[in-house]
Amino acid sequence: MSQMNRRRALQLLAALGTTGFVAGCGSDTDPQPTTNPTPIKIGLITPQAGGFKSIGDEIVNGFQLFLDLHDKRLGGHPVELLTADEGETAKTGKAAVDGLLKQGVLALTGVVSSAVMVGIRDTVEQARVPLIGSNASPSSLQSVFYIWRTSYVLDEAGRALGGYLRDQLPANGRVAIIMPENVGSPDVVRGFRQAFGASDPRIGDPVTYTNATNTPGKTTYSADITKALAKKPTAVFCFFAGAAAVEFIKQLREKFSGPIYAPGFLTEGTVLENLKEDALGIQTALNYSADLNNTSNRVFASAYRKKYQVTPTTYAMASYDAAQVLDQAIQLAGGSPNSQQVNLALGKLGQIDSPRGIWQFNQPRTPQQKWYLREVQRDGQVMSNVLINELATLG
Repeated sequence: MSQMNRRRALQLLAALGTTGFVAGCGSDTDPQPTTNPTPIKIGLITPQAGGFKSIGDEIVNGFQLFLDLHDKRLGGHPVELLTADEGETAKTGKAAVDGLLKQGVLALTGVVSSAVMVGIRDTVEQARVPLIGSNASPSSLQSVFYIWRTSYVLDEAGRALGGYLRDQLPANGRVAIIMPENVGSPDVVRGFRQAFGASDPRIGDPVTYTNATNTPGKTTYSADITKALAKKPTAVFCFFAGAAAVEFIKQLREKFSGPIYAPGFLTEGTVLENLKEDALGIQTALNYSADLNNTSNRVFASAYRKKYQVTPTTYAMASYDAAQVLDQAIQLAGGSPNSQQVNLALGKLGQIDSPRGIWQFNQPRTPQQKWYLREVQRDGQVMSNVLINELATLG
């Protein structure tokens, strides 16, 4: 297990009341902490209000959990975690980055909004401080040197579902595509059309774009849903997250009872708690499922549930992995690392033993990873995303 020696893993598993995972826990020859290591500062950027706040909270929780399991250290160095509110615009995101840079952070992480990520790109690159993005990942973010991502590229979510739905949909079926008019939606649509077949008449209708607000009202999507359903589709493909996902599905269910497909953000985290029965049967593609059966996920998911009393999400997992890759890169960078040394070390990392399964950075600094099909099913009194099968390895 990367960066967790056998003794530490045994202590963790014992604390969780978990046994039987000794064989996968690494060896006593794993790197040991630096003698008298200097403290370091890490900047964590998330929305602290608005419709994406719940996603931001998950990102904070995932990063903090890694620190909890590693004695509040990264690469052997004591960590001071500084947080900043990204807001909802490029301007507020830049202000968050500027404030953290002034405090002398060694590296940055987080960022939920794709619009914010695009807006802070130049600031990060010019500062020469690595940013390990743990959510926002527009495909337009190209030719970067200091920006890495532990999440995904948005067109991959569309590609993973496009190939699957192409084979599942009957010959006389039709898909209505409904998306918010934001930075990420064109990526999702492009990936979906490429994998499904752009000329396939079953997805020939134009995309219906809706208001991109993160805090919608109870009728925000009604007119657009009516428009999209006018040609009587047999299925809906959509892309929403957070509070917007809750309102969209509630308004869609008032007019459509058929199958719904989406990138997994549609049913992640607090969304399921709010949707309840309305989420039942929704199928999604995602790079993580909390019921994945591997040693790293058993440790991560058990610890997460124990600390936060909820099931971990892809947001928490990607942030946990952001801490993990920083841990490894800082260790490689040596006793007194600077930001440029850490960035170079990130490029030397190999496979990452993650709760999602093994992955590694590709040339564009994003994960090469598996994507999974999940379905919302009833689990006692609650709804859960249940792993169905693997869809593809992308990246």
